[in-house]
Amino acid sequence: MKQLFKLGAFALVIAAGVCAVAFSPVENPQVPAKIEICGQEIDVDLQSNYERLDRELTSIMYTHGNTLLCIKRANRFFPQIAPILRECGMPDDLLYLACIESNLATRARSGAGAAGIWQFMTATAKEYGLIVNDEVDERLNIELSTRAACKYFKRARNTYNGDWMSAMASYNTGMGRVSKQLREQGVASASDLYLSEETMRYPFRVIAMKMIMENPRKYGFQLSEEQLYFPREVDVVEVDSTVNSWPQWALDRGINFQILRDENPWIISTKLTNRSRHVYKVRVPMAESLRRSSARRSVYNSNWVSQQ
Repeated sequence: MKQLFKLGAFALVIAAGVCAVAFSPVENPQVPAKIEICGQEIDVDLQSNYERLDRELTSIMYTHGNTLLCIKRANRFFPQIAPILRECGMPDDLLYLACIESNLATRARSGAGAAGIWQFMTATAKEYGLIVNDEVDERLNIELSTRAACKYFKRARNTYNGDWMSAMASYNTGMGRVSKQLREQGVASASDLYLSEETMRYPFRVIAMKMIMENPRKYGFQLSEEQLYFPREVDVVEVDSTVNSWPQWALDRGINFQILRDENPWIISTKLTNRSRHVYKVRVPMAESLRRSSARRSVYNSNWVSQQ
């Protein structure tokens, strides 16, 4: 007599009093012969590039929870981010760099103090025009932080003569360091540099994330349309004066402080002093978009959902 008990990734088989563990197959992702990022082809015939990409594909493919969450969040946020990238003349592939930076968690903060989906440090954020103070942190504003990231990448693209591997590496470790090492090591691209392990991995993590998110089903991720996070329809209200109480401001508009903060994570206080009368654009979700039963459903990439 045999009994079979399924336990996640493996099965426990009991036969004639003997226990045996039957593991499910663990598949290695296939590394393609050619890859590109931001329109730039990367030579994966080089063993070092092959192994770096294989490592990141394997790592992201088997980090199931974070990867699933990133795909779900992307359906909500890519429609907001992608048009800004295009407007600023940046390639869509930078969407996947944001995924690597933060898994598209709007309130993401690193131990080093970086914040937001693009993980700006305070000093860099201010350099690129974002407001960061005790009441406002525009690193957490998706639109404004994306525009700041576009300014950075335009500068990096020009600095490295269109080499996106160098531009991406510089986003991880700084333009100064990448430029210095390019000079000292006598190569033209960061893909040929010997750098810290984190920075050497970084562009290949972006490439691997792109490959998986462009076709998750190929890598074993199964999602249905109703499991995605849907974009919210909003009214944009311009605020150019003091707000004594954001909670009351929210209630006056038919929402609450939690909903206000969720849609506008850059609001980090219960009030807004705003002596300079700066114009802030506040997103107020429409009532029907707050419930999944009444929200307008859309799928950004049809490859994200399993065929019914």
